[in-house]
Amino acid sequence: MDDKNNIPKHVAIIMDGNGRWAKERNLPRSYGHREGVKRVKDIVRSAGELGVGVLTFFAFSSENWKRPKKEIDMLMRYLDNFLIREVGDMNKNNIRFKVIGGGRPLPINIQNKIKRAEFETKNNTGLTVVLALNYGSRQEIVEASKSIIKDVLSGSVEIEDIDAGKFSRYLYTYGLPDPDLLIRTSGEMRISNFLLWQLSYAELYFTKKLWPDFKANDFKKAIDEYKSRERRFGGI
Repeated sequence: MDDKNNIPKHVAIIMDGNGRWAKERNLPRSYGHREGVKRVKDIVRSAGELGVGVLTFFAFSSENWKRPKKEIDMLMRYLDNFLIREVGDMNKNNIRFKVIGGGRPLPINIQNKIKRAEFETKNNTGLTVVLALNYGSRQEIVEASKSIIKDVLSGSVEIEDIDAGKFSRYLYTYGLPDPDLLIRTSGEMRISNFLLWQLSYAELYFTKKLWPDFKANDFKKAIDEYKSRERRFGGI
């Protein structure tokens, strides 16, 4: 029987490999992204069944705006459809939905759907699903630093009171536990400006499987690997 006490409270995922998956099959990149959306649904379901508390997907980075406009428009359409079709099911399944990110604004229709989805699910008490959209961790840390400096200058915060806990309150992820486990697909072994502060003590799990091939059994395998590790957080 699984030890529920050893299940990671927060799993973060870098979904990598959609384009390569499509290229290997001589398909347009859009097919890879479409298949990738299906995997999100599968992993959300699996995480809920396993007892994970928070599941964060790196969906669109602040650097992704450099991609061709055609691909960005396609990704925004998939995001729009996801917000229309999936959030209702999340609400029915007691899932709380949250988006983190900043910088260049998303299209207004996407922003409105995000706000509505967050509002409609805010009181749900099951799994929390987080999408990192227009997200870059360095920018997050810079913005947090600016905010805390403003508060120091206004007198609402004393310099002597600033510590790691206080600083964390200024990050997009305030109110969420730091990730216990980071999963990255496609064989790349880097974290790509994702949750740099929050991943300080996370266990890292890399798989060569491309994201569209990463199924519920693969997610469970990553969880089992996490459960087999000893986390010492700098201690002995």
